[in-house]
Parts: sequence; structure tokens; C-alpha cells
Amino acid sequence: MTLSATPSASTADLGLARRWLMESGEVPSGLVDESLSRSWERSRHAGLSPVDGLGEPPLCADGELRQALSAEHDFLAQARPVMDFVFGQMRDSGSLVVLSDARGLLLHSLGDADFLSRAELVSLRPGALWHEADRGTNAIGTALAERRAIVIHGAEHYLERNGFLTCSAAPVFGPAGQLRGVLDISGDQRSRHPHTFALVRSAARMIEDRLFHARHTHERIVRLHTLVEGLGGVGEGLLALSEDGWVVGANTLAQQWLQLESAGIGACTLEQLTGARLALWPPGKVMRLARTDRPSLYARLDVRHTVSASAAATPSPAPASPAPTSPASPDARQADAAPGPHGPELDPRVQEALSRARRVQLQGIAVLVQGESGSGKEVLARSLHEEGPRAHRPFVAVNCAALPEGLIEAELFGYVGGAFTGARREGSPGRIRDADGGTLFLDEIGDMPLSLQARLLRVLQDRAVVPVGGSKPVPVDFQLVSATHLQLKDAIAAGQFREDLYWRLNGLTVTLPPLRERQDFHAVVHQMLTRIAHDMGLPRAPELHPGLRQALAAHRWPGNLRQLHGVLRTACALLEPDAHSLDWRHLPEDVADALREPVRPVAKAWDPAHGAIDANADANADTRIPEANLRRLSGQAIRQVVADTGGNMSEAARRLGISRNTLYRRLKDMGSGAEP
Repeated sequence: MTLSATPSASTADLGLARRWLMESGEVPSGLVDESLSRSWERSRHAGLSPVDGLGEPPLCADGELRQALSAEHDFLAQARPVMDFVFGQMRDSGSLVVLSDARGLLLHSLGDADFLSRAELVSLRPGALWHEADRGTNAIGTALAERRAIVIHGAEHYLERNGFLTCSAAPVFGPAGQLRGVLDISGDQRSRHPHTFALVRSAARMIEDRLFHARHTHERIVRLHTLVEGLGGVGEGLLALSEDGWVVGANTLAQQWLQLESAGIGACTLEQLTGARLALWPPGKVMRLARTDRPSLYARLDVRHTVSASAAATPSPAPASPAPTSPASPDARQADAAPGPHGPELDPRVQEALSRARRVQLQGIAVLVQGESGSGKEVLARSLHEEGPRAHRPFVAVNCAALPEGLIEAELFGYVGGAFTGARREGSPGRIRDADGGTLFLDEIGDMPLSLQARLLRVLQDRAVVPVGGSKPVPVDFQLVSATHLQLKDAIAAGQFREDLYWRLNGLTVTLPPLRERQDFHAVVHQMLTRIAHDMGLPRAPELHPGLRQALAAHRWPGNLRQLHGVLRTACALLEPDAHSLDWRHLPEDVADALREPVRPVAKAWDPAHGAIDANADANADTRIPEANLRRLSGQAIRQVVADTGGNMSEAARRLGISRNTLYRRLKDMGSGAEP
């Protein structure tokens, strides 16, 4: 294993080292380089045998692959064009271009047909796991372990059955310094080419720069190079700055040249890093940054830059198709995930919420996100995770309102085997422990039963979980993001939420505005149509008829981004094959009727304490509702909506903007006299 294009050990030395390893169980010193020796040792400690038969290769289930493709949609969107370019340069050379995530799970591959059949024999395909602990020393897994570009050639592979391969791999890092995955080029070890290593490293940097520009579409960009002529070209360093000069993103070259650790991204200013004061730096002006004992860097500040629509679009949610090589259309569960918080014409309130949340999360502070249902709370939470230092670890989302009340305790905290009737014999770790090392997102936290809030508080205080039926605490480490459509302070006053838990959740509260109040509606629609067109395989994003566009902008959108996304997706599905413009005929009838209704003034469209109330209230009515009557009015609204829908609880919950479980709970409370 080496950082150059030449083998690090002779065939004879490798053969002798392998025999020594198999006979003594130890890696001999002096025969192979230290990097390869470390990797072989890690493989041995993982319990792998170099000469095991093929056995059952580590493969993930189809559902897990679909989830991975969904979680890595932005990564794939930026990597696939680069992979297409690389494969175009290597076509008919008997090679395979592979992309993995940060766990070593293969996401996408392109290869020559004559080599694909051989690669299949060792499961070098999407859905396979190529971490060192699964496959021993290999370019993908070892690049993840070493966090650097490497070559694994022939017998350098720990498993003998992989010895026919020659593989060059380079890690890909996100703009926040997080490891996103690995790009690999594999082929037959007899046809090794010395330039492959340089190609894969360059391609990985290209992906990193695409990720950088897709992420930082609205920040100020500082371009760096050792040559003034290199600014704006290939191989430049990139820094992203907030409006007040904080460094919020950096590519690998910028980190190397400025000796910036990934932990410093979001925690230092441009002036602290380079000595340059943003306020005194005119856009477009080239500055020379003198550095002690190192060559000077030339830098240029760019305030505005362009990004393609596909690059600027927010990652869309979970693919519904199991096909491992192309993410497909989103499902209803996360339809509110588009567009997210990265639009080029972002609403200033959303931009401020994201910027503040990023900065406190870097210090491990809990974030509480407030906003109506469908306003993008989970999207913001996922963005914080993917841009933070825990991006390579799990993101676990739990909807506290959707879990059955009798199962929420076991689902969250886990249980030991036999803890209750129907419990699995081996027990379950629970969702909180699933998030260990990563991010735990508790959606609709205001709907968590009061009896379980004390247990959650104990977990947050002790950073340990005691499973149901168990007695021994299990340590956990996670970043906490919570979300609610309620006003928790009102719930505290009503005795429905613990104040001490609130202060644990509320390190920083950020509020997402409802869609009807956002200033970037047309940009939101454009991004949604761009992403939907991509997912549906349309040649380009359709345009909107001017009258329809005006009607969409005037609508109040009680379902917010989730509802808008569903309407646009249905309209695109009804678009004729050769048409490129959406008109009224492409809308469902009920949606078209709602859009044609005159806009009526409202006194209070959304009550954050109790969900929706009378959306058609007289605008001239006195909106100063006495606090004692607020819950009575909310109860009356719930009863009226249930009556209007003929007892259809799903439709009533949708109109009220709450989950069906929450609706049942509210009706139960009202029936027991808990609510006037």
C-alpha cells in the first residue's frame, strides 16, 4: 500500500509476509511498509482469515440501501457527473469506478462489461460493504481507516480472493471537513496503470468542490492559490464565509494551505485565520497572504457566484425504487424535504435560523426547531447533521407523535430480552442508542407523554440509557435536535410539558416561517420543480403558466412545503410527454378548486399551542382571545373539523395540521374532561 503509483513491496516480500502472517498470526516487520502492516493488523484483529472461502459476502438489505441512497442523495448528485467523466476517460480499459459512503457501503458504480462479471464474484457492486472490518485490507476500507488516498495492489489485499484486483481510492470530504465517502477505481492487477492513482485523487477533489459550491450558494467565497493565475481555476482552495466573516466551509486544499482543522470550521473568523479583515476587502480584489516559512498565497473574495440548478437543489428524500444505481422519487413520509435551506434566494429568516443553529451545534449545544407541520424542520435537522462533525455517523429521526403510546418507551429506550410480552428474545437497543455517535432528531417532542419526559430528561443529564426491563445504564453520545409545532412554554404553563426538560432541549430555539410567509416562494417552487424533474427523468424542469404561478403564490398552504411538493409532483406526473409547461389541467380537481377560491382574511391561521383553529375567522373579530378560552376554542375547532369530515380521522388530522395519534389523544383528553 502506497501513496505513489509504484508498489510498496516486491511480490516475493509480500508472499513471504503473507506466509508469516498465516503461520504465526503476526505481521512481520521490515517486509511491508508500516501503512500496510497497520491495515493487516486491523484486519487480523477483526477476526478475518486471509484464506477463508467466499462464504456469504457482507451485503446490506434492499431497504437499508434505499435509506442510504436517500441519505446520500446530495453526495450522489455531485459525484455521479464526475464518475461519468472518469469512466469516459477509462472506457474499455477493463476498469470499474465505484463510490462508497463513509461506512464503506457501495452506492454507485460504472464499469466495463468484461470486468463487471469478475467484480461480481467478490461483490464489488452497490449494496456491498467494503469496510476493513468486513473485507480486510482493500482500497475503499483502508482509505476510510487512514483518511487518505491509497493504492492496494494485488497481494496487498488481506483476503486472498481479492488478490486479482488493483485498486486506487481517495476519500471525499465535505465542506465542513466531514468524511463523506470514497471514490475508487478498480481493475485487473495485471493491467495496472500508474496514472490511475492521480486520476482518482483529482476526481475526488472535483467532487469535493462540487459539494462545496452546492452547499455554499449564498455565502461569500474566498478563492486561494499559490499562483495568482490559478485563482478561479482547477486546484484552488475554497473558503465560505458568513456575512460577519465566520469561516463556515472549506475544501481540502484550503484546509491544507491554511492548516485549518475540520473542527475549526465554524469556530474561527477569516481575520483569525488569515489576518485579512473582511470589512476592508473589496469583492474581486486579489490579496497576497504572507505566511511564515511557507510560500505566499493569493486570495480573491467573490461575493456572487453561479451554481447550476441541479447543484443548488436540495437533496430529495428517500427513493421509492430499489434500483441501487439511481436515486428515485421521494415518498410521502419526507416530502417536505424539498426544498431545504440552501436555496440561492433563501428567505433571510431561514438563512439566519440555519446559520445560528450551525454555530451552536459545533459546540454540542442542543437545538430546538419550531414551525408548522411541513415547514421543513426535519430538513433543517438533516442539514445540520450532514454539515457537522458527526456526518459519518447515524442520523436517527423519531416522530414522538407517530409512535403508539404503549410502545414509545421501548422504541426510544430499548429493552432487554423478555422484558414484556411480545419482546424479541435478543432485546432491542432502542432509537436513542441507535444514534450513538451521531444525531438524534426528536420530532414533535411536544407530543411526548408526560410520563416519559422524566426518563428522557435523565438520559440527557446522564448521557446514559437504562433499557426497559434492565438495570444497568448504557452510555450514549449524540447531538440532540428537537422539533415541535407547539409553543412549549404554553404547554409548560398548562402542566403538559416539564420545564426542566424544556431547558435541556432549548440550547437554542430557531423558528421556521410557514410557507405563506416566506419571501422566497418562487425560488422554492423552482427548486422543487428542478428536483422533481430530475427524479422523474424529465429532460428539464417544467415552467408554470403565469396565472397558475400567481394562484400558487396567493394560496395559504396549510400543509406548507410538504403540501406544495405533493401538488407539484402530481402535476409533473400528469404532464404530457412532449409538454414543458404546467397549467391548471395538470392539477388535481380539489387543488384547482382550492386555488381558485378567493383569498379570505384570517384572524389566526395557526395556533402554535394547539394546532389549527378556525382558518376562516372574521378578520375584524377581536383577536385578543382570553387565555382561559383558548383551549375551549381549540376543542371546538377539533370537534367541528371531525364533524365536517364525517368522522374521517385521517382527513381531520390533515386539516388540523396534526398527526392522527395526536388527534386521538386530544379527543380522549376532551372526553375525560381534561380540556373544557
